[in-house]
Amino acid sequence: MTNRNRNLSLPIRISIIVSLFLILYPSVLAKSRRPISEIETRQKKNQCYADIDGGLWGWHCKSSVTARENCALRCLSSTCYELIYESDPLEEGEKDLVRGQEYKYCMHNIENINHSMFLVPVSFAELFCACE
Repeated sequence: MTNRNRNLSLPIRISIIVSLFLILYPSVLAKSRRPISEIETRQKKNQCYADIDGGLWGWHCKSSVTARENCALRCLSSTCYELIYESDPLEEGEKDLVRGQEYKYCMHNIENINHSMFLVPVSFAELFCACE
């Protein structure tokens, strides 16, 4: 088999894989639309607390209950934390129910976006470009 034939067979193999993926796309998409559950959020937040308490997030995150909570929110979703809390972090004793709901809403939507990012089609030119 010549080098040229090998190069042609790679695009054919990839096009078959992409075709199969597109056929299965609806079932993949349906599974990825399930929002993160409260139980999953709580489990992940508990893991964040464990990481914070273990010192993985630095001393600042252990300096107060509020600092710990801000760090846990950032750990859960840095994107949602930046959107909702970064410009005005929680302060000592503050219970902001409105922003808490906004954060949860963001978490559900970010989870869907993260799953569907893998479903973005890529052109064959991008796959095979040897541009360096």
